[in-house]
Amino acid sequence: MTSPFTPSPVAAGWETVAPAEAGFNPEKLAAATAFAEGAESPWPMSLYYPDGRYVGIVEWNETGPWSAIVGPVIPRGRPAGVIIKGGRIAASWGDVSRVDMTFSIAKSYLAVLAGLAVDDGLIRLDDPVGKTVDGPHFASAHNAKITWRHLLTQASEWEGVIFEKSDQVDHNRQIGAGADNSRKGEKRELREPGTFYEYNDVRVNVLSYALLRRFGRALPEVLKERIMDPIGASDTWLWHGYENSWVDLGNGRKAQSVPGGAHWGGGIFISALDHARLGLLIGRQGEWGGRQLLSKAYITEMLAPSATNPDYGFLWWLNRGKARYPAATERSVFALGAGSNIIWVEPENDLVVVGRWADQTKFNTFFGHVMGALA
Repeated sequence: MTSPFTPSPVAAGWETVAPAEAGFNPEKLAAATAFAEGAESPWPMSLYYPDGRYVGIVEWNETGPWSAIVGPVIPRGRPAGVIIKGGRIAASWGDVSRVDMTFSIAKSYLAVLAGLAVDDGLIRLDDPVGKTVDGPHFASAHNAKITWRHLLTQASEWEGVIFEKSDQVDHNRQIGAGADNSRKGEKRELREPGTFYEYNDVRVNVLSYALLRRFGRALPEVLKERIMDPIGASDTWLWHGYENSWVDLGNGRKAQSVPGGAHWGGGIFISALDHARLGLLIGRQGEWGGRQLLSKAYITEMLAPSATNPDYGFLWWLNRGKARYPAATERSVFALGAGSNIIWVEPENDLVVVGRWADQTKFNTFFGHVMGALA
């Protein structure tokens, strides 16, 4: 059952609760946080290897003409995280206020922005994007078939170049522990839009660009005004675009289109505590302090299995049949970013867990520790 308790804004101090009062076994919860703190990411602190290569380029075995880093990069922190139960902090580890890069968790924030656009009537999920976004990116016969749903489920098969990055850079890409990216970047024949899933950062950046055009203003401004300020987030988070991603909105106005990750630098730089607020909003079906910030109908669509990947909704990862993380509940959903960063939303227990800079191969074990700590 959804708890009626709403956390105070960050500036007022987020309320805490004793583990036992929150329904945890204190010793087991302490063991869970100790495990998380010890399961550190193998990535270098600077996010660059000694030979000068950026971690993302190494992680995805990327070479070729589209590999330039065009957004800011900052050194990472140590493992950090927070466990929220019933809207209160039951446990934490590391520096949960530190602003860090978060990689593809930014995609899940884009899904929230798309929901605002749906709720405002700016977009309809099954309309072609080119119906309301003019210009060359949706002008070809192939791209003209692409709908907002296709972009949100990574099944668009969009073809082209945006901000000097080609969709081809992520052809044949795989993700997750042990992914084989030996063929990443090799051009393949495109499928019909909506029929084939492929994790492709360029196509997500196209979605971000299209949303910018529909809102007619910078997406971080919309997110701050409509979501982050109402849920009491701090003023420390930033969403960086690329040095070449400025878009002319007309009448002398320009805005920087922001990426759905940090593949080439940039993206959302944010604290664990602010991530937790976003997770809590999703877990509570878009309601915060008596206000419906994002419609329940949209969240239901966002977290439903997509036609081309049952483990994926609208830029959120699902756990139907416990296929992805057997130790977590079936209703769990995840915002995942390389490095590794995670927002785990477990609505059955009004539980939100944020982890930063963890070894992704140990996520499932950590989830098992947390679930095992519930009394």
